[in-house]
Amino acid sequence: MTDLETTLPSTLQHRYIGQKRLGHRGGRTTILAQDRLTGRTVVLKLLRFDPEFEWDSLKLFEREAETLQTLQHPAVPRYLDCLEFEDGHRRGLALVQTYIDGLSLAQWLHQGRTFGAAEVQQLAQALLEILGYLHGRCPPVVHRDLKPSNILLRNASAHSIGEVFLVDFGAVQTLVASEGQTHTVVGTYGFMPPEQFGGRAVPASDLYSLGATLIAVVTGQNPADLPQENLRLQFSAPMLSPAFRRWLRQLTEPSLDQRFSTAEAALAALTQVDCEAKTDELGSVSGGAVARRPQDSRVSLVKTEKTLEIWVAPIGWNLGLLMLGAFAIAWNSFLVMWTGMALFIPWPFKLGVVLFSLPFWMVGVGMVGTIAFSLWGRVHLRLDDQWIERTYMLWGWRLRRPQPTPSQQIFALEHHPRSWQRDSEGSRVEVQPKLVILAGRHTYELGAEMQLMEADLDWLATELSTWLGLPIHRPVNRA
Repeated sequence: MTDLETTLPSTLQHRYIGQKRLGHRGGRTTILAQDRLTGRTVVLKLLRFDPEFEWDSLKLFEREAETLQTLQHPAVPRYLDCLEFEDGHRRGLALVQTYIDGLSLAQWLHQGRTFGAAEVQQLAQALLEILGYLHGRCPPVVHRDLKPSNILLRNASAHSIGEVFLVDFGAVQTLVASEGQTHTVVGTYGFMPPEQFGGRAVPASDLYSLGATLIAVVTGQNPADLPQENLRLQFSAPMLSPAFRRWLRQLTEPSLDQRFSTAEAALAALTQVDCEAKTDELGSVSGGAVARRPQDSRVSLVKTEKTLEIWVAPIGWNLGLLMLGAFAIAWNSFLVMWTGMALFIPWPFKLGVVLFSLPFWMVGVGMVGTIAFSLWGRVHLRLDDQWIERTYMLWGWRLRRPQPTPSQQIFALEHHPRSWQRDSEGSRVEVQPKLVILAGRHTYELGAEMQLMEADLDWLATELSTWLGLPIHRPVNRA
């Protein structure tokens, strides 16, 4: 008698012919078999009530059977039957489900198969569509063990991923609100989000596992072996666009608040990444030439995979600044003379002159500050995976540094061209061009106050659009 015949209980052998043992874990055995009655190949999942049996295994087994009965999706196994069996003096349960003929993603990777950026994106899209179906059930179905070995590719080749399937719902959880309910901690280390270690799983938990799986595909490493920084996976994937890498990082954010909350949101962002990639292939947003740094630009841009920094150099002397300087000299000279009069008048009047002069001194100091910043000040805009912040610097000192905004809150990039508007009296007023990043309730502008050229803004808009993975929105202002 073979090991396989021993594995397949005798009470099931009258209906099924065992062909191959697919796996064994925690008292559960998975067998590939042929149905004698229909002739079709099926998968049997056996749970024996033997010394290895655990009550948590029974709970998961029953939940898998109940869940599969409710699912009707071409990319997940279909429930066929659930049977009781006897195996000697012990009893058990058998779950029968359809068999999907294909190699797992883990097997492909083990064979040395590599996946290009387009294939990784196709894989991500297919799995997000499956997760969208599962999470959209009532109650939502959370897989909890999404990883390469549970993803099957059928009709795949060296140049195509073929059809994508998600299997093994042995760790599945349905989200039913129940105060005080306890959950079994299941999943695979490296592919589990932090919250799942505490027994909590939500739809976004599957999104983390998807991100970790895709990272395993592009790096060829188990995410558990990758370095971490503040629980964030650190990986290198130069074949992917910066926008795609940022999308992956948001998918694997350890904090639920910063991760995509739904498969639909992640899929929409992925679609935008695809649009940006096609835009790059065409050369620009409008299909023209790629915007490059103007020759006489005062802007410096330094970008890496994780950060993008923009430095705007001082404006320098121009006619307007010369006129302001002359006016500031005259204004402050008069204030010095006026305030000096306080030295020769009685004390009560002296205090009145000083107090009266304070607002005028503030204006004078403000003009001097504007001139100093125009000649020696710089503006620094920094973006990374976590924050966006803008700093005004003069002689190495930070003048203004507003509270940074989480970069996950960036939702729009606007390029306002030079335009004309009507003022309150009906006159046409020129509006200087500017570039605006919208992040939460904050706006980060580059343009008018720095007197940047339109060519600068065209170049920066293209660079930011590519790095952020956002389209460039161009509002139309009409006079």
